[in-house]
Amino acid sequence: MRFIHMADIHLGAVPDRGRPWAQKRSEEIEATFYRLLGEAGKQGVDLILIAGDIFHRPPLKRELKELNYRLACAAPAQVVMMAGNHDFIGEGSNYRGFTWAENVHFFDSEALDVCHLEALNTWVYGLSYEHREIEAPLYDRISPMDQPGYHILLAHGGDEKHVPMQKKQLMAAGFDYVALGHIHKPEIISGGMAYAGALEPIDRLDTGEHGYIYGEIDTNGTRIQFCPAACRAYKDLVLESDTDMTAGEMEHWLGQQIQIEGPENLYNVLLKGYRDADIVYDTERMKGMDNVVSVKDETLPWFDFERLYNDNADNLIGMFIKKVYQMPMPEERREKILSYGLQAMYHGRSGNQG
Repeated sequence: MRFIHMADIHLGAVPDRGRPWAQKRSEEIEATFYRLLGEAGKQGVDLILIAGDIFHRPPLKRELKELNYRLACAAPAQVVMMAGNHDFIGEGSNYRGFTWAENVHFFDSEALDVCHLEALNTWVYGLSYEHREIEAPLYDRISPMDQPGYHILLAHGGDEKHVPMQKKQLMAAGFDYVALGHIHKPEIISGGMAYAGALEPIDRLDTGEHGYIYGEIDTNGTRIQFCPAACRAYKDLVLESDTDMTAGEMEHWLGQQIQIEGPENLYNVLLKGYRDADIVYDTERMKGMDNVVSVKDETLPWFDFERLYNDNADNLIGMFIKKVYQMPMPEERREKILSYGLQAMYHGRSGNQG
């Protein structure tokens, strides 16, 4: 039996709202999901598992109708899915009473249920969120029934506010596979248990590869692998400054590195190292560059502390350097205090002279 395990689709999300690419990212989330559904139907996948947060918020009725059509087109593949904490089934939810296509099976309450897929000789266990938060460990005592066939648990959660889980206990419960959602970073916990991660990255903290889990179950056991599928990735980009680099040079270098790392991706930029004390990097202007999501400047103004002390031993600058060196602290912290403190003193002094 061949299956695809997806989670945290977040249809309707608009990552990086307000940025030029925001609407395109929203469209890519939908396009990647629907593309995989189409490929699954064509490639003979037997079962599609969706472990919660199909939508970024409770869906509209027209959105459910569109989803249902797309899922129906994946037939003969069977689809089993649940609502997570983002698209939870609250009072008046459009999930309630919705009629799904014949190949679609939706867990419609917070009570554990079992879906028997007779043609696949498979039992899928699961439930849906009816609240934004569930602090009870609902999966801790779940175990498969004593019935022939393959047994799969579909589950969403894993932190203290969203169904805490004992992973070792779940691994030992006896399921052929545990399909997890809620954590956006993909993780294969064991050969029979995995977080698929978000299909597409939803915000700048969703760094790394994103996609889905492909698996096969037979009499020899379960075999799974992670398959990248996202249109683009959020990446952390560290640029090391030196004391000869101007603000313009840093911006030019950033643009070059984006082209090297991949202009299709989006970047969290971190500036490190030392810079000339008179140079200030314009992080707001750098954030306005294409593909830059965030910029953090941790560069330090460079000073020759020993020379400065020798030249200023009898004044405020020398006293400050001496005092900091007398304080017990890690060397890295000492350098930061000296660098920022001296920069403030020098700028203040030049301002007073002007």
